[in-house]
Amino acid sequence: MKMKAVRTTFIALLFGAFTLGAATAFAGDLPEVRKAGVLRHIGVPYANFVSGSGDGMDVEIIKLFAKQLGVKYEFIPSNFGTVVEDLIGKKVKVVGNEIEFGDTVPVKGDLIANGFTVLPWRQKIMDFSSPTFPNQIWLVARADSPLKPIKSKNLQKDIDRTRSLLKNKKVLAIPKTCLDPVINKLEDTGAEVVIHEGNLNEVVPALVNKKAELTILDVPDALVGLEKWPGKIKIIGPTSGKQTMAVAFPKESPLLRDAFNEFLKKIRKDGAYDRILKKYYPTVGYYFPEFFKK
Repeated sequence: MKMKAVRTTFIALLFGAFTLGAATAFAGDLPEVRKAGVLRHIGVPYANFVSGSGDGMDVEIIKLFAKQLGVKYEFIPSNFGTVVEDLIGKKVKVVGNEIEFGDTVPVKGDLIANGFTVLPWRQKIMDFSSPTFPNQIWLVARADSPLKPIKSKNLQKDIDRTRSLLKNKKVLAIPKTCLDPVINKLEDTGAEVVIHEGNLNEVVPALVNKKAELTILDVPDALVGLEKWPGKIKIIGPTSGKQTMAVAFPKESPLLRDAFNEFLKKIRKDGAYDRILKKYYPTVGYYFPEFFKK
């Protein structure tokens, strides 16, 4: 009897440990996050959103969110090749806006926040918060390029004029990101697409080192590039309409997303958002004043 009781107790403890481990690995929606006592922030080191050294605009925002929820904050590093599967637990193959699902993989976190652009294919498999940052795709050249910046007249005309400059030019792009050559329809322009194998932070150095003549770049990375390589690059003009960045959540976590949206309203109202913004992107308001109006 004693041996049977010991065995039963051991099995119960083992099952309990397994259940606890599973809860930690698959925290789920808001009640599960609170029960687990930790908010797991999946992020890719990118621009000034996630530095990789424990700070960044999105890191500070999600830390504040975790504090409001009354749970611990945990950062889960990822990369643009796996960041989506780390959130939804499925491998994905993306061609343009079409998606193919592959094998099941471990879910590593509760949300993605790293200057994550809202794209149509991503909206099919994830839910997004209210916009946290404005975005757009710009054409960027080295400072010594003969191409001259386009003077703004009308957004669509500016886009058309900028895209007309890509014909027969080598242009850097990165699949599965906002710089995806298919999503941005680079082949339609007659450009010679050069796939950049590194991450988004390495695009400007690659351009400066003459891996290609031009690159498309989103707003945050372009602003950081202008600061880090002063006098080395210049903005030619927009190749896309205006976009937004937001925090991504699994489709199964509507309560967590709603809680974040309420939190975002709060910090935009009390000034906390503005303080963080000015710390990491002091000049972005010049380019997108309408986004930052109270």
